[in-house]
Amino acid sequence: MFVNTLRIATRKSPLAMWQAEFVKARLEAEHSGLSVELLPMSTKGDKILDTPLAKIGGKGLFLKELENAMLDGRADIAVHSMKDVPMEFPDGLGLYCICEREDPRDAFVSNDYPSLDALPQGAIVGTSSLRRQCQLLKLRPDLQIKDLRGNVNTRLAKLDAGEYHAIILASAGLLRLEMQQRIADYLSPDTLLPAGGQGAVGIECRSDDERLHTLLAPLNDADTSIRVKAERALNHRLQGGCQVPIACFAELDGPQLRLRALVGAIDGSRVIEDEIHGPAEQAEQLGVSLAERLLSAGADKILAEVYG
Repeated sequence: MFVNTLRIATRKSPLAMWQAEFVKARLEAEHSGLSVELLPMSTKGDKILDTPLAKIGGKGLFLKELENAMLDGRADIAVHSMKDVPMEFPDGLGLYCICEREDPRDAFVSNDYPSLDALPQGAIVGTSSLRRQCQLLKLRPDLQIKDLRGNVNTRLAKLDAGEYHAIILASAGLLRLEMQQRIADYLSPDTLLPAGGQGAVGIECRSDDERLHTLLAPLNDADTSIRVKAERALNHRLQGGCQVPIACFAELDGPQLRLRALVGAIDGSRVIEDEIHGPAEQAEQLGVSLAERLLSAGADKILAEVYG
């Protein structure tokens, strides 16, 4: 039995607060006598809403303040959407738990059209993701992609105000916020391959705190962890931050893992796709191997143009 208090650093957005409350409830249910408090914070990424993420340093901007709070002792853990977590961690911090994955698919959200195929020629689609942009333009070169920033409620308000014909969001966020009625269509991975880690919640904490590692262990989902590790290994080998046109998605079939991935030009004019199969216990090696194949097929040239 643990009789103490644990503090969670979290962003203030509704979805971030949901994730922190979810982890708080799970921890208190697993450990009798444990009290969990939330430490809501505003990050640089939350404050800069008028500039595309790729131009201001990517989604790591959402983590720095939370990580500083852990390093200076104000917080014990931080809860993140795994698709927002950079590949590298600051010295002294690491990822010690990945919770069970919610629906990893992207969601097509529109008030007027039931599906991507139903959009009229030249329709305006909102997304801040280069991954989504490149795949959308490969499917529909006629679409106009317009940047979309802000939390889920802000993005939906912009759609409702008529700024877009449709927007693309992660299904997981809408489901967690009980907004599934806003989803006009779920986009299968065959249509739009998700981001690495999409739908999974990860927990970051200090590397030297064994007590925290023990507390977090019951929340780790083995299957999700294997899948996300494969996806992150691929991203890491491609040196892909969060704001690059890289997509990857791992699935388990018993002891076997299937990993699909793509790298694309931002305008959708060139997309390199491949997949790999192998033993689940070799998840990270499979991710690296698939990344090597993509690089050999020309992904390095596409990414060099993006990083420009």
